[in-house]
Amino acid sequence: MALSEETIQSLAAKVDEAARTTTPLVMLTAEIPELTLDEAYTIQRASMARRFERGESLVGMKMGLTSRAKMEQMGVHEPIYGHLTSAMTLADGATIAHGDYCHPRVEPEIAFIMGEDLSGTPTPQEALRAVSGVCGALEIIDSRYKDFKFTLIDVVADNASSTGYVLGTKLAHPATLELGNLGMVMSVNGQVVETGSSAAILEHPARSLAALVKMLNARGEGLKKGQVVLAGGATKAVALNPGDQVTLEVEGLGRVELGVAG
Repeated sequence: MALSEETIQSLAAKVDEAARTTTPLVMLTAEIPELTLDEAYTIQRASMARRFERGESLVGMKMGLTSRAKMEQMGVHEPIYGHLTSAMTLADGATIAHGDYCHPRVEPEIAFIMGEDLSGTPTPQEALRAVSGVCGALEIIDSRYKDFKFTLIDVVADNASSTGYVLGTKLAHPATLELGNLGMVMSVNGQVVETGSSAAILEHPARSLAALVKMLNARGEGLKKGQVVLAGGATKAVALNPGDQVTLEVEGLGRVELGVAG
């Protein structure tokens, strides 16, 4: 049976409050085991609406589960997505407070800046033509669920764990890059912790962008000129600790940095 609007709003309020106050949340599927993926996206949107009412604005979208291995592991056939808001935007070199998060982790990403609106069901090549710039990025993810226990449904309801992101300052046009195979090296405190390639992002980041637009189109939505799209993690996420200094180097796109205070 479909969830009532009252139940959706109640669950959205729980998710929003957990994120706002950094308070661990019992996974929603423990309360409602029959929760569907579509309902989880509806809860996600309702929780975002609460943020927008507080003055945040929508600045873009993020993709998750963009590696084929991870999708197989989770038993899904397409990636998941979340919303990026103005409050999540951090400057290159910014320092975050570890205590502002429940289980903070960081992922190396490729980010797109949209040069024009994009909707419908574009091919990867068509999607890329709507992009005005590409840069390296770090995404901070943070599940709000107690003991880091959750299902895919819970993750989607929790805005795909999206919490913050840093964009690199070097912007390149996609036509000037071998976008399907950019080397990526992430270091913490000067030590390399993850190496990867943009090829790990759904085999090519443009495929991730096209998949996002297709999923948004199913709800009558699309991307707008100027919005940011995080295409997905190129490696597994790395836990953040107080005092960490994170650096990402992306072939052809320079460095992105993030600090963590206690």
